Amino acid sequence: MMARVSVFKDGLMSCSAPRRNQPVTGIVSSSLTVVLFAVAIHMLLLADHAWPSGPDAMNAAFKECKRCHQVGLGAKHRIGPHLNDIFGRIAGSLSGFRYSRSMRKAGENGLVWSGETLDAFLTDPRSFVPQSRMNIAGVQDSDARASLLALLSQFSSDDPELPMAEPTLTPEEYGLDPGLLTIQGDLEYGAYLASECTTCHQATGADDSIPSIAGWPTDEFVITMHAYKRGLRVHPVMQLVAGRLSDEEIASLAMHFRDIEDIQ
Repeated sequence: MMARVSVFKDGLMSCSAPRRNQPVTGIVSSSLTVVLFAVAIHMLLLADHAWPSGPDAMNAAFKECKRCHQVGLGAKHRIGPHLNDIFGRIAGSLSGFRYSRSMRKAGENGLVWSGETLDAFLTDPRSFVPQSRMNIAGVQDSDARASLLALLSQFSSDDPELPMAEPTLTPEEYGLDPGLLTIQGDLEYGAYLASECTTCHQATGADDSIPSIAGWPTDEFVITMHAYKRGLRVHPVMQLVAGRLSDEEIASLAMHFRDIEDIQ
């Protein structure tokens, strides 16, 4: 028996049995039309002209994203996964990155990143993928989202002339001594110290505006904490907490949160 293909709002497909008296040839023709239409829409969303946006607008839109993500030649996973070739990728599927359980589940349930799904996710990450560890409330400006999609579409191609990926956090950005990144922390001591942190920073990132710090790279954790400690990043609570920690204690906490297993 031939199955009937249905396309839902999110672009996912499901199959159901045809009605008993429905001609099979009609089903095949209808299904093929639906599939070709979905492919055409996907290709349209990948086209550069789908999001008319200049380089300055695209770079400005990506400014906050690059705190956690890299994109371009040599891009690596940092606080978030790299964003190369994101169009057409199954959510939560890149090897080498420790996704939240909710993002992996979304991919298993059929979420594929396209212009439509990325736009919806960027608008309100926590509503689109509940318990996502995406640490932003959302990009409400539709022009900014269009600029982001335009930039990401450029890095979802086989163009060998793509620029190199920019770093996320660096000590030089805050005028910090790079030697801070060479301090060896103690994993067990970090676990002991972490109880104060996890009062607010839950593994799920469930509390509004309080990000999950589970799985952060050690260097970016260290840079962030020292920036708070020196008043280079402003947040009263974080400045108070970081100000009480020694360089060795920060390094130990960084090791603990890098390896923490309870990532939801």
